[in-house]
Amino acid sequence: MSILITGAAGFIGSNLVKVFLEQKKIVFGIDNLSRGDLSNLDFAKDNNNFHFKVLNILDFQEFNNFIKEKHLISPIQEVWHLAANSDIPAGIINAEVDLNDTFMTTFNTLQLMKEFNIPIIVFASSSAIYGNLGEKKLVEDIGPLFPISNYGAMKLASEVAISASVESHLKQAFIFRFPNVIGIPATHGVIIDFINKLIETPNNLNVLGDGTQQKTYLHIEELIDAMLFIRKYSAEKISFFNIGADDEGASVKFIAEEVRNVVSPSASITYGDGNKGWVGDVPKFTYSIDKLRSLGWSPKLSSLESVRKAINQIYKDRLK
Repeated sequence: MSILITGAAGFIGSNLVKVFLEQKKIVFGIDNLSRGDLSNLDFAKDNNNFHFKVLNILDFQEFNNFIKEKHLISPIQEVWHLAANSDIPAGIINAEVDLNDTFMTTFNTLQLMKEFNIPIIVFASSSAIYGNLGEKKLVEDIGPLFPISNYGAMKLASEVAISASVESHLKQAFIFRFPNVIGIPATHGVIIDFINKLIETPNNLNVLGDGTQQKTYLHIEELIDAMLFIRKYSAEKISFFNIGADDEGASVKFIAEEVRNVVSPSASITYGDGNKGWVGDVPKFTYSIDKLRSLGWSPKLSSLESVRKAINQIYKDRLK
């Protein structure tokens, strides 16, 4: 079986490439390198089962040609669609960023899956689709959904487009709603942001917001394990799951202090005003993973443990 991974050079994509190659699958990867990095795929460059191209999914003809060519090598049986804008503030400033990079990438992928009769899609969605529901625990069937960022809106629109495609031509779809995923090779996020700030100004760490923001964090190793578990054991035509830690999350204050303790223990921390880091930021949310637990998977690490593990990994990687 061959698999196409969009966003293959990114944080999650490169980790998936590694796992699928270890399973002896043929993997086709594409990435426009807006967030991904070719160095993330160094481990795979001599693997004959891996075929990669720098490609922008918005270039429909080039995308079409790539799939046509790879279909001759080994017919693609499923697409793991990870390509998207991951910079939420950038999408607030310019809505076309998420329209193009988050939704149109999904739209074009679905169009070509129909053309080439590729039956299964696995989609990286987000907790951002839920919007700001305050103290309510985020359950998969809660609604109505009103995202507060263009990123969340376009992820939700992508889910809807996938649903319509299942009715039209797809055999099966898996929709994974991620929390904050952390680990290596990190490309962005609060941990790498704090580490970089302290390397540049080791005496003080400036934090956006008052530090009370609190969210669920999941380590990349556990995310990959959960996705593969759902893919193997869920038989629904449309499987949609929250994937996350089973706790109240970690606060920005906790993360700032933990990063400070590792990178520059004598540094002071300066907090901003309000409980939002940026427009479109959801200051606090907790996931229900009861549905995933009932399928048989549970995380081994808490949000706090995941944060500590990721800080040490990212800082060690940053120092190379």
